[in-house]
Amino acid sequence: MATLLRKIGLIRLHNRDTEDPKHHHHHRSSQQGSSLRGRGGPKNGSNKPQPQGPPGGGCSSSSSESSPGGRKTKKAPEPAKQPPPPRTGGGREKPREAARESGAGREAAPQRPGSSSGPGSAPLVPLASGSGPLAPAGRQQHCTQVRTRRLMKELQDIARLSDRFISVELVDESLFDWNVKLHQVDKDSVLWQDMKETNTEYILLNLTFPDNFPFSPPFMRVLSPRLENGYVLDGGAICMELLTPRGWSSAYTVEAVMRQFAASLVKGQGRICRKAGKSKKSFSRKEAEATFKSLVKTHEKYGWVTPPVSDG
Repeated sequence: MATLLRKIGLIRLHNRDTEDPKHHHHHRSSQQGSSLRGRGGPKNGSNKPQPQGPPGGGCSSSSSESSPGGRKTKKAPEPAKQPPPPRTGGGREKPREAARESGAGREAAPQRPGSSSGPGSAPLVPLASGSGPLAPAGRQQHCTQVRTRRLMKELQDIARLSDRFISVELVDESLFDWNVKLHQVDKDSVLWQDMKETNTEYILLNLTFPDNFPFSPPFMRVLSPRLENGYVLDGGAICMELLTPRGWSSAYTVEAVMRQFAASLVKGQGRICRKAGKSKKSFSRKEAEATFKSLVKTHEKYGWVTPPVSDG
């Protein structure tokens, strides 16, 4: 019996001596580390603290043995993802802002002479076309276009007259200077008898149209024959209210003015001058203009009594 017990003890002693010293040492140290962690951490400075497993693993360091040689294989913790840095106006945004600033600078660069460019000055805004009054050159061009269109229409209307009441000839091919021939007056009038007796085929008048026609009246005067009465004054000036700025209307046409003049001649007892010497004296434009200005001032002061407005 004693011999059997000694053999058993020798076998245990042999097994203990042949055991892997590293495995034995590691097994003891892991047991000591577990006991120390259970008490609140290692107190002996010679034992290094064992690293903990990955978060959420729930395993202690003693259960991380995986290789036969006793080496520990641990899964490296994944690095936390860093949030992207917030944009602070730098980087790629700066070139865009710089481009916008440079573009704005180029647009605001041209300024009128004498204009201020300080921080308190208002930006200059060009006037849109048609938003303000026309410049003198533009106004003159506009008036010329209106006058030209109106006179062209007047010529066409006169050419289509069936009774050949009047005819027109341009002076030096100018559209704004007309010689108008009045071929007919009232056939029961003394003036018509004078025309027959003197073989006068027509009464010749001159009309010049101002720049702002038809908003201003034309200047009209008699050229030939030399007439007396009939509201024809010195120089061939014609006393008719509708030929003044106050009596004129842009709706009046040349044909309407000539018909009014023919009626005014008959009403005023107009006659062809047959006096020796005086009948051969022609009318002058300068004298007609002076006479017309004088009669306008007179009638503005005392009113238009003869002829009435209805008769011209």
